[in-house]
Amino acid sequence: MNKIKGLICAPFTAFDAQGSVDLSKVPLQARFYKDNGVSGVFACGTTGEGSSLTMSEKKALFKEWAGQRSEGFAVIGFLGGTSLEDCKDLARFASEVGLDAVAMTAPYYQRPASVKDLALAVAEVASAVPDMPFFFYHIPILTKVSFPMIRFLEIVDGLIPNFAGIKYTDENMMDYHLCLEYGNHKYNIMWGRDEMLLEALSIGGRTFVGSTYGYMAPVYNAITEAFDAGDMAKAASLQFEAVKLITLLDKYGSGCGKAFMKAAGLDLGPCRRPLNTMDDDKYKAFLEELTGTVFEEFKNIFK
Repeated sequence: MNKIKGLICAPFTAFDAQGSVDLSKVPLQARFYKDNGVSGVFACGTTGEGSSLTMSEKKALFKEWAGQRSEGFAVIGFLGGTSLEDCKDLARFASEVGLDAVAMTAPYYQRPASVKDLALAVAEVASAVPDMPFFFYHIPILTKVSFPMIRFLEIVDGLIPNFAGIKYTDENMMDYHLCLEYGNHKYNIMWGRDEMLLEALSIGGRTFVGSTYGYMAPVYNAITEAFDAGDMAKAASLQFEAVKLITLLDKYGSGCGKAFMKAAGLDLGPCRRPLNTMDDDKYKAFLEELTGTVFEEFKNIFK
């Protein structure tokens, strides 16, 4: 697989007022992301509430997202991680509908006891789609599986012929750096912390996956442009502005991401329990807090 570069959005899953998946929003989301310089999507992941979706819902979303693929816009489908049989079934479906790649996370209930056990679990799923690029999604804050990814790479290298790389969502910059350099940059190591994009850029990162690219990609593209131009002061200043907006996600809770999307011009409906949906009063307060920030300047817009 040719390495994807740039921003990959982790899209929210749209739900209607009755709580059903709203597939009609997928083409709008794809257009919204493309209009704002996003290079692809990581569908049905953490941001997309993948763990709250049924298999049939995931398949419907995979099929709809497959129809949004275009040159310069890749679609990676997230399989899950708890049931390897479900992951294999979903991977085969992803291949049938033409997704660019798939990914799985570590089993997070009956967790692997060693990095080798993790590698063997990933290898089992990847073998179901031997001709399809396969990623591992490393997010130890949620899975509680925190083996060094450099040790994982050393095992899967050669064990999984179709292994493409790692979606790296952790703060361990040393381990991330080792993975970036492994095998002379053999694998696509996709950085997953939006608030630390500049730090990842500084050590060679060029692929980034995150939810905030769905509603304010222009600020991150501006950070990259400033970095490439050698203007570190500007890049750092822009990253700080992004960080200030990201702090609102903690302040307002789990429904805040979709509130950002709505404020940017694309309403994707409520969240599923156990996540919360922001009520009208809270949303009004949220909009007031956005006043005076760079959000208006750097939010995604339809073009």
